[in-house]
Amino acid sequence: MRILVLNWKDLTHPQAGGAEVYTHEITRRWAADGHEVTWFSAGHPSARAEETNPHGVRLVRRGGRYGVYRAARDWYSARGGEFDLVIDEVNTRPFGAVRWADAPVVALIHQVACEIWHHTYPWPAAALGRWVLEPAWLRAYRDAPVITVSPSSRDSLAQYGLRRMWTVPAGIAARDRPDVPREHRPTLIVLGRLAPAKQVNHILRAFTYLREDGFDGQLWIVGDGPDAARLRRIAPPATTFYGLVDRAERDKLLARSHVHVCASVREGWALTVDEAAAMGTPTLAYDRPGLRDSVPAARGVLVAPTPRALADGIGARLSEWTERPAAHGWPGGARPWDEVADRVLSVCLQATGAAATNPTAPRVSEN
Repeated sequence: MRILVLNWKDLTHPQAGGAEVYTHEITRRWAADGHEVTWFSAGHPSARAEETNPHGVRLVRRGGRYGVYRAARDWYSARGGEFDLVIDEVNTRPFGAVRWADAPVVALIHQVACEIWHHTYPWPAAALGRWVLEPAWLRAYRDAPVITVSPSSRDSLAQYGLRRMWTVPAGIAARDRPDVPREHRPTLIVLGRLAPAKQVNHILRAFTYLREDGFDGQLWIVGDGPDAARLRRIAPPATTFYGLVDRAERDKLLARSHVHVCASVREGWALTVDEAAAMGTPTLAYDRPGLRDSVPAARGVLVAPTPRALADGIGARLSEWTERPAAHGWPGGARPWDEVADRVLSVCLQATGAAATNPTAPRVSEN
């Protein structure tokens, strides 16, 4: 098949996150299976306008953060009939391909923004985005086939009136826990992009509460993002910022820690929960959309979304995690990437009526 994926970022973009990892992992497998895959995204200074990545996926970059949507439509219009399937990946704003593409279109939506608008933009832009723009953008997809990654996201999309939805979970690469000891001091770890909607400031406040209660431990923060400078200014003593690290170092830090902490206002799934579980490190997190799916699946603990509840939850369970830490990792709710890639493509074929072109593809129930 000739497949076009529309996502305003690719994996090389400075703001790339979990959605782009998901896209990278499934498209590289489709290309390996012989499909012709093109990934259209916005341009950025450190990337070429066009290239083919080492996995055989063609990368096309046009426009910027906001111009990419019009650029995609113009680029596609000049190539009518070139693709058999279009995947419109919605990162808050869809490309609108259901209105202008002549090939079957499937939307891939990891999460809706909802409360995230208020953590990203000032009022009244946040109110405009949450109550006017996002509902209007999604209205066009009410009868389009939609793939999402968690029951929470599916439920949120249903509230916008979307009707045809399939859930395909996040993916994870199998790997062993590195042979490193746990830290002597109780150690909390935060992993991910440092953006306001991740509410790492809540974790800093909870850590301060713990210290006031006599907690003699440390907090590690792994990642970078627009909120990094502010978080460094307000961080209490015994907090270490590691910035961006490679996968091997990330796994070692997770394996040396005692608990992974997450306070996001909303997630599509939160793959960091599964990455921590793979290193034998449980997660304690806010009971928020996405997290309420991934955390229980990875044997973690949910608490009310307040810093005080976060501190109390850590204090109540930390002795168990420090005195009897796991020697091995365990699986969470994420599935192997090969399985995820097969299921996404199977859904696309089934939902668009093109399943006959790949009769050996497994069927996936709509839910």
